[in-house]
Amino acid sequence: MSGLNWYVVRAVSGQEKKVKEYLIKDVENQGMESFISEVFVPTERVFQTRKQRDGKTKKVEVERISHPGYVYVCADLSHGEVPHMIKSVPGVIGFLNVDSKDPSELPKPMRESEINRLLNTTQEDEDVKHDVEFAVGETVQVMDGAFSGFTGTIEAVDEARQKISVMVKIFGRNAPMELDYKQVEKVD
Repeated sequence: MSGLNWYVVRAVSGQEKKVKEYLIKDVENQGMESFISEVFVPTERVFQTRKQRDGKTKKVEVERISHPGYVYVCADLSHGEVPHMIKSVPGVIGFLNVDSKDPSELPKPMRESEINRLLNTTQEDEDVKHDVEFAVGETVQVMDGAFSGFTGTIEAVDEARQKISVMVKIFGRNAPMELDYKQVEKVD
């Protein structure tokens, strides 16, 4: 098991979860658990605002893939069948970090710091709490930046990025601004 390293597998965007399922089934069917120990598709939970039929908006929590087109595999590629098995899975394009001059060469593994950051980021995303909720049409005051003290109306909310689009009246004209949640405060 000393040869296990993390590798990035390029997959058809939108098929990352299927690639993971196929790969896990192939590993089990061929008894290769000692050569491929883990398959990982990083996801994040985000809130989206959806308009309902009655015209009201509703916040819905959805899970989305945070790195579309990539599947992360902990494997020992020195075993001859492993790279071939991974590349033959439906939806797999190939490995990332392969020398284009010599396609028979094995891909370079991810650095430990990269995979740790990826795994920790995914765990932190699961723990994120949304303290403040904003809705389209609410009035907010800008608390930080060049336009501190101005008030405006929320035009759009992007919960995933924790940003809002605000229409602020500056010198008698409406000006759109994109602000972080932490830059504004609700006006009662």
